[in-house]
Amino acid sequence: MKILFVGDIVGGPGRRIFAEVVKKLRSENAVHVVIANAENAAAGNGITLALANELFKAGADVLTLGDHAWGQKDLEAGISGEKRLLRPVNYPPNVPGNGCGTYQTSLGPISVVNLQGRVFMGPMDCPFRAMDAVLKTLPANAPVVVDFHAEATSEKIAMGHYLDGRVAAVVGTHTHVQTSDAVLLPKGTAYMTDLGMTGPALSVIGREIEPVTRKFLTGMSTKFDVAGGPAVLEGALLELENGTGKALSITPYRFRE
Repeated sequence: MKILFVGDIVGGPGRRIFAEVVKKLRSENAVHVVIANAENAAAGNGITLALANELFKAGADVLTLGDHAWGQKDLEAGISGEKRLLRPVNYPPNVPGNGCGTYQTSLGPISVVNLQGRVFMGPMDCPFRAMDAVLKTLPANAPVVVDFHAEATSEKIAMGHYLDGRVAAVVGTHTHVQTSDAVLLPKGTAYMTDLGMTGPALSVIGREIEPVTRKFLTGMSTKFDVAGGPAVLEGALLELENGTGKALSITPYRFRE
């Protein structure tokens, strides 16, 4: 089973290049499953159900979110009805939506878990204990892939080792900068600290350069619009063994217009 896991999709440029790349890879039969973090898909802040449907039509099988999950007001009312759109599983009880799911593919079932870190992030339930609880509920015949949406590299690395041998893959999102540490951990779990960003290539993590620079120079708040220009898609290609779900490889992926 070949999986494309795409780093944070940012605004219109990110959605555009996502559709282009996924169409190409699907036509070449290079991937069987496409998972993407889409918490910045709506002008850099959250996602709407309409944009989620746009990304599903473009080829996404599952979309994950993060700390901007509730950036768009309409999502709260509709997220529970869309099982393919996940918000972090370690939100407190009774928050709408789902944090994990098991999905049928042409090569068998796969489970996806969306998780959020706590270091330098907003208050959340413990992601480590949340994973212990979630793993007890998922079917044994479905390999588990985790999107750990977190700021601190130490927290992500610790989570990778904590889940090593218990899940097929742990990949990080949120920082928008692709890391070079894709590896199979000692007990077989595929790991990468951050998938990177899918959005404007000439930007400050997806935003226009000048307003961000002005904020650093002056300390004055300003609006950070999504940048334009050529886009880049970053992520990773995962390969899982059919039947066992064992991770065979993880390879960073980047396509730039």
